[in-house]
Amino acid sequence: MNLLKTVAAISSMTMLSRITGLLRESLFARAFGASAYTDAFIIAYRIPNLLRRLFAEGAFSQAFVPILAEYKTQHGDQATKSLVDHVANSLVWATLLVTIAGILGSAGLLALIASGLAPEAFDDAVLMTRIMFPYIICMSMAALAGGILNTWREFKIPAFAPVLLNVSQILAALFLVKYFAQPVYAMVVGVCVGGILQVAIQVPALVKIGMLPKLSFNPLSGLHDAGVRRMLARMGPAVFAVAAAQISLLINTSIAASLAAGSVSALQYADRLMEFPIGLLGVALGTVLLPSLSKANAEGDATEYSSLLDWGLRLTFLLAMPAAVGMAVLAEPLIATLFNYGKFTAAAVHASSLPLTAYAAGLLGIILVKTLAPAFYATQNVRTPVRIATGVIVATQLLNLVFVPLLGVTGLALSIGVGACLNALLLFIGLRKRGIYRAQPGWALFFVKLVMASCALGAVAWLAQNQFDWPALRVTPFLRAGTLFGIIGAAAVAYFAVLFALGFRFKHFKRSAR
Repeated sequence: MNLLKTVAAISSMTMLSRITGLLRESLFARAFGASAYTDAFIIAYRIPNLLRRLFAEGAFSQAFVPILAEYKTQHGDQATKSLVDHVANSLVWATLLVTIAGILGSAGLLALIASGLAPEAFDDAVLMTRIMFPYIICMSMAALAGGILNTWREFKIPAFAPVLLNVSQILAALFLVKYFAQPVYAMVVGVCVGGILQVAIQVPALVKIGMLPKLSFNPLSGLHDAGVRRMLARMGPAVFAVAAAQISLLINTSIAASLAAGSVSALQYADRLMEFPIGLLGVALGTVLLPSLSKANAEGDATEYSSLLDWGLRLTFLLAMPAAVGMAVLAEPLIATLFNYGKFTAAAVHASSLPLTAYAAGLLGIILVKTLAPAFYATQNVRTPVRIATGVIVATQLLNLVFVPLLGVTGLALSIGVGACLNALLLFIGLRKRGIYRAQPGWALFFVKLVMASCALGAVAWLAQNQFDWPALRVTPFLRAGTLFGIIGAAAVAYFAVLFALGFRFKHFKRSAR
């Protein structure tokens, strides 16, 4: 398997997901505006979405994929299929019980977290929550299917699946609104259909590899499987880390809300732009590396394991460093080109570009964590990265005490970025101490070349963008977008031209997994 080609394929699917996500939000705003009922939908959707993040995605994959890779490598097809069946059965029954509890307790739950919701919309929020709660069952099964397919090195279908949720909601916003007395219920249908589609698209691929789960009416049958018990033991710390991260996010939102008006929005717009390079590179690399590293660990091939990780780190630096420099230099043009329309003023552009610049300082750290953490998960060591992540969350809040009084909302973004760099450093130190990773020769010269090329990129981008008043160009939006893309293209050409002159070649980063 060509790893570089696979990373590119996953990145393209992630890009499609991000683009359709932006289109979905734009259509949502156009179709429903801002009202008590849109607030009701957002709050109702947030509850199952939070549970999805806690149970269905990161925590589950981190615990499941390494154990599945071990079974596939060491125990044969029959034992592997039995593990898949038992894990699926346990997951379905657990999420079903949570869903039933959520449906029955929706009114009380919303009374706790949405007491400020307008009275006329509260009952709608309760009903929408109840309708959307089964979404977590679909997402849990989608995560299970994605973990299985990734272990069999089928990455494209799981990477494409989230696009279907966006497409479902886009179609709902365009065509279903006229069929509901309260139009926002169309989005509820879009969420439910999108969840089903994300599972359905993966079923044929599971059938093809003979790993379509077989469910049982006995909710306890899976708990007798040693693999399931090991997975649950490893999920616990990961769930705790995700919960701690969500608490940290709520604290940051609360701090931003106490600052100048518009601070929460400024942080949100900057965060959405950050998600593009994180998804395109960080998520793609983590997705590819976890099953490959898990396989190497299960086979006891320490050389292959270290070599894979070294390749992942070099590719991260090669692509994330210029992305960070470019984002810092082009923060204002990016914000202006994407958001400076309607009521989004020049002052809002400036306010949002400052936290984006601060985020850029930590972009490399954020993406490195996506590369380094799977190195621990692949060895079935979940506790170490979780302990580090939890400690970094505390450190981030302490940094807020220093940065926020000095820099306002920009200080919040800077704290997150510095915390991510600290997280990456501690993960790297942990890998080195355990002897898991041994750096290949040539890193010092590699860094020198990257710094020289990044300086060239930054110089070209800064000189070019400094010639324009980006908010003033809102009267010619297509010209502004074309100018920005031209600057990005020129900066990218400068970066890779310098690298080429210094001896870099594409073939140096080709890598195949055994």
